[in-house]
Amino acid sequence: MTDITPFANRLGKNIKHLMKWAKRNGLEAWRIYDRDIPQFPFAIDVYGSQIHLQEYDTGWLMADDEYEEWLAAIIEAVVFVTGFSPDDIHLKRRERQKGTQQYEKTGRAGEDFTVSEHGRRFWVNLDKYLDTGLFLDHRNTRKKVGDSAAGKRFLNLFSYTGSFTVYAATGGAVSSETVDLSKTYLDWAKRNFELNGIDAAQHRIIRADVFQYLQTASREGKRFDLIVMDPPSFSNSKKMPDTLDIQRDHARLIDGAMSLLDSDGLLYFSNNLRSFTLDEDVSQRYEIKDISKQSVPDDFRNKKIHQCWEIRHKAV
Repeated sequence: MTDITPFANRLGKNIKHLMKWAKRNGLEAWRIYDRDIPQFPFAIDVYGSQIHLQEYDTGWLMADDEYEEWLAAIIEAVVFVTGFSPDDIHLKRRERQKGTQQYEKTGRAGEDFTVSEHGRRFWVNLDKYLDTGLFLDHRNTRKKVGDSAAGKRFLNLFSYTGSFTVYAATGGAVSSETVDLSKTYLDWAKRNFELNGIDAAQHRIIRADVFQYLQTASREGKRFDLIVMDPPSFSNSKKMPDTLDIQRDHARLIDGAMSLLDSDGLLYFSNNLRSFTLDEDVSQRYEIKDISKQSVPDDFRNKKIHQCWEIRHKAV
């Protein structure tokens, strides 16, 4: 069996440094290991008193009994180094998703609990879905939204569980609209709003296909000062009239969002497709600033986990 000592040593070193950093920054959810050593292809996140342990599929072949022994040793090392109980380690195997929807159920129920981030609280579940309800890699951009939202009209497209809106609303946004097609995740967003004392009349949750929402909002003359759009790489939801392919469709989405953005407003556009390239025509139509490096938090070793841009109208 592979010697797991290097993995345990790296995990211990990371925790020693990052635990102080997380406490200093008011974070109960943070990454302690990010595939630091190729032979140990895991992403390990702390969520309060729980550990989210994700194994990434590398295509390696191991005999079943050897694999189970190796995995048990990994879990034992995580328990030993972190001091968490084995019952608090939530293992998830993340295989490459091709031609599927963004959010996949695991077949397990799990328990909902809350974590704190920069003074906001969020419901998470480490078992029920492939993702937990809070994307930790967007923490920096969430904070930027919260710090700049005072007095602004905010729009959150492909909102997932509404974490960007929580930051905007608690940061003083005068109004917001939170748009997604999933009832499950919008219900989750509503619970996040309630958890943070957000006024539902002032901050609306809208279930809609984003393409259709953009057309309707434009016809209705809606205007926003601050917009976040973080679409999935691909979706073939049956609720959508067509599939979403972010490389193919991003120019249309950006144009639609920019048609709602006030003249001095700001759009944050992000996605996590590794091969993504921004359309040259988009760069010519708008003022573009790539903030990908600054937007990935310090606890993520993988600085290519997403790409993020600030997009503004060009000065007339």
